[in-house]
Amino acid sequence: MTERARTDVEQPGPGGEPARRAAGQPVNPGLTAAEVAERVARGEVNDVPVRSSRSVAEIVRANVFTRFNAIIGVLFVIILIVGPLQDGLFGFVIVANTGIGIVQELRAKKTLDKLAVIGEARPTVRRGGVTEEIPTSAVVLDDVLELGPGDKVIVDGEVLESDSLEIDESLLTGEADPVVKKPGEQVMSGSFVVAGGGAFTATKVGRQAYAAQLAEEASRFTLVHSELRTGISQILKYVTWMMIPTAIGLILSHLLTLGLPGDAAIRRMVAGIVPMIPEGLVLLTSVAFAIGVIRLGRKKCLVQELPAIEGLARVDVVCLDKTGTLTEGGMDVQGLRTLDGDEGYLRQVLGALGESDPRPNASLQAVIEAYPADGGWRCVQSLPFSSARKYSGGAFNDPDGESSTWLLGAPDVLLPAGDQRLAETDALNAQGFRVLLLARAARELDDPDVTRDVRPAALVVLEQRLRPDAPDTLRYFEEQGVRAKVLSGDNAVSVGAVAGKLGLPGADAPVDARALPGERDAMAAEIEAGAVFGRVTPQQKRDMVAALQTRSHTVAMTGDGVNDVLALKDADIGVAMGSGSEATRAVAQIVLLNNSFATLPSVVAEGRRVIGNITRVATLFLTKTVYSVLLAILVACWQIPYPYLPRHLTLLSTLTIGVPAFFLALAPNKERARPHFVRRVMRYAIPSGLITGAAAFVTYLLARSYYTGPGALPAETSAATLTLFLTAIWVLAIIARPYTWWRIALVLAMGLAFLIVLATPWLQTFFALRLVGTTMPWAAVAIAVLAAVLLELTWRWVGRRFPA
Repeated sequence: MTERARTDVEQPGPGGEPARRAAGQPVNPGLTAAEVAERVARGEVNDVPVRSSRSVAEIVRANVFTRFNAIIGVLFVIILIVGPLQDGLFGFVIVANTGIGIVQELRAKKTLDKLAVIGEARPTVRRGGVTEEIPTSAVVLDDVLELGPGDKVIVDGEVLESDSLEIDESLLTGEADPVVKKPGEQVMSGSFVVAGGGAFTATKVGRQAYAAQLAEEASRFTLVHSELRTGISQILKYVTWMMIPTAIGLILSHLLTLGLPGDAAIRRMVAGIVPMIPEGLVLLTSVAFAIGVIRLGRKKCLVQELPAIEGLARVDVVCLDKTGTLTEGGMDVQGLRTLDGDEGYLRQVLGALGESDPRPNASLQAVIEAYPADGGWRCVQSLPFSSARKYSGGAFNDPDGESSTWLLGAPDVLLPAGDQRLAETDALNAQGFRVLLLARAARELDDPDVTRDVRPAALVVLEQRLRPDAPDTLRYFEEQGVRAKVLSGDNAVSVGAVAGKLGLPGADAPVDARALPGERDAMAAEIEAGAVFGRVTPQQKRDMVAALQTRSHTVAMTGDGVNDVLALKDADIGVAMGSGSEATRAVAQIVLLNNSFATLPSVVAEGRRVIGNITRVATLFLTKTVYSVLLAILVACWQIPYPYLPRHLTLLSTLTIGVPAFFLALAPNKERARPHFVRRVMRYAIPSGLITGAAAFVTYLLARSYYTGPGALPAETSAATLTLFLTAIWVLAIIARPYTWWRIALVLAMGLAFLIVLATPWLQTFFALRLVGTTMPWAAVAIAVLAAVLLELTWRWVGRRFPA
């Protein structure tokens, strides 16, 4: 590796930060204001669409132009033609549902777009000799952009200046090893800086850039799987295929076998088809996700992919980076313990090392604050810190003209195993301190063996600032059955001590990741057993996440540094801190803009609310689908008229499903998310639908034998409707458990609304519902009671026989 000499020379400018250059390299002042304006006028701007949300047109299109809206729209038009209007009420319900879906998604989009602006990467560009941070979308062709550790390359370009610039292109090429970039070489959007710094000229912007051509920069690499949406799509596909033969069977049965008039046959056919469609299920899923985004947005949590809310709720292992997650970003120097040399001289060396790095990490920043440079040292060579190396360095000429080369990094990396000085560092690590070794090197910085034969000079003891909210967050995960594992590049003993102070179970047995087996199964076994891992390299973090996934774990990874990018990308859910590097924010599905680890429980709880409630209401919707299919089949087999008109089922759907489902879908729910959405829903929906449909059909058959004369069919329908409502409301009562005051009130309110319809003359007429006599209505109630008992017994049996 060839390292470049660097002394920082300032280039004054009319405001902002002056541009810097490396010694021996001509500074490029960047474009002038006139040149920028000229390129903007030509459209040579980085106009890649914002990733955070869909456009207004896409939201409207997604909610209006759906498969079932098309089917229901056709049926609605048919009913408008044959009449009467009250049989077309289902059409107005769909319009209302679609409107609600659009409004909620637009609210979510507004929230997301506001948060995206807050969390947006702001690259540093040079314009007119001055450096300034600008929005990504304001970058133009030929702009000069500066790079430092953790920065994401947002457009394609050519390197102008390189100061040990190392770029990770693994998101583009799959090659994990960083690539050293020299002036004249190409950099591609979607890659990121792991060490060093430099500047490059933008050669391709907007949709011409490499990553944009593949798809929306780094987001193309991870699309969160949503079992909820996949399961609902699968159900809807089956329902669509069932509807076609059912519609044909009903219309032929009513027209040819029963000889009903065309308009009456059409109304009965529509009545049989419409309730098969779980139209509100898709709506409520979208609304639940949208409201989840809005709620999380209020807590400064940016959800970059909506299903990530669901994904984090399914997580059973969360991997945490210590720095910036369990500890706050900053550190304090607790003391300097000299091993060889004068303390005053070593303080000057530390000051010179701090001054040599224009983008210091948290450890070096603490050193800079404790030991400011005196300006008498001249840096002739530098080696920026790298997570893979775990040390940085510099070659200097001191005020006396003497040359020396120094390294600052992890003692157990710079010293050979068994060195007596490691015992002292272990003792400090056990107290939770981070320890850096300052050592004088005997070789040049660009020597691959620069760490050999170093002369230890001092131990820099750093005190880490623990996040006050971390213990409560770790306790929450433990209570919820989510195992937390700390993966850190720091010394394992030190990390274990920090985790122990925070109360993490298993922190008393930290593991040095350098001793982990390379074979994936063996690694997975050790990772499952341990809780704290130190000296983890960026590639190891990625391997550890993959190893856990092979054990069927759903893994979330949190982090803020460039060393976390690979693991964040490969985890099921990546969570980045808002103050973290651009690269981590680019690949994460969730960004905590307030940098608070304590926000994670809110995200988990929101996901659980969405999944638990949608699973709950999906059972309601699909119970209706099952009993609608059963009734259509039974009617066709018995060769009798379909018992209901569309208005009856619209009323029943609204009272037993539509209104209650809306409240239930948005209610608090702390139930842990479980897999197999379709199986868990259908194991209750199928028996419930069969019992409900059978009860209604038995009542209908009894009513057909009881009532005679020209007004018999309306009386038969009313009796069958009563049984269907009572049985369906009992299904609602079961699903509403465990009861709270408002759930009980909700079920009672729906029952009261149905009684009002039965007792109000004009509503009786409007809905064609009028109970005739007392014998048959009481028989309908009795059948519904038997069905309710059967439902209770069946639900208990299913719960034991087919546990989730």
